[in-house]
This record gives sequence, C-alpha cells and structure tokens, in this order.
Amino acid sequence: MANIKSAKKRIRTIEKKTARNIRVKNHVSEAEKAFLAAVKAGDVAEAEKAFKHAEKKFMQAAAKGTFHKNTASRTVSRLAKRLNNLKESK
Repeated sequence: MANIKSAKKRIRTIEKKTARNIRVKNHVSEAEKAFLAAVKAGDVAEAEKAFKHAEKKFMQAAAKGTFHKNTASRTVSRLAKRLNNLKESK
C-alpha cells in the first residue's frame, strides 16, 4: 500500500481510468457482437446499421486512448470486409 500522498492519488486515478477502459471495451465488444450476429443471420440491412454503430464505438475508443488508432482501424477494416462479402453473396 502506498504511503505517499501523490502515490495514493495515482492509485485512485488509475482505478478510474481502468473502470472507464473496461466500460468502453464492453461497449465495443457488444457492438462488434451485434454486427457479427447480423452477418451470421445474413441480414444486410441490420448488418449495415450494426456496422455503423460498431465503427463509431471503435473510433471513440481509439480517441479515448483505450485502443491504439491503428488497432481500431484494422478491426473496422476487417468488419467492413465481412460486410462487403455479405453484400456480394446476396
């Protein structure tokens, strides 16, 4: 346990940031799962809507620093590729 006042403050700050990062990751994960479920069901309209939502959540997470911007972009690109494959197959 920290004894110095500044160290105690850093612990509190880290706990707040960790809680925020967990919340953001959960939102991103839920959005991604909704998109993948729509793709699996073969519903193009629902998949497009879910993709827009997932892309927004990924970019917000990157802006907050939860994910690196390249990680977010790479994941969105992979989701877009799945959406395009779904559109081509229909």
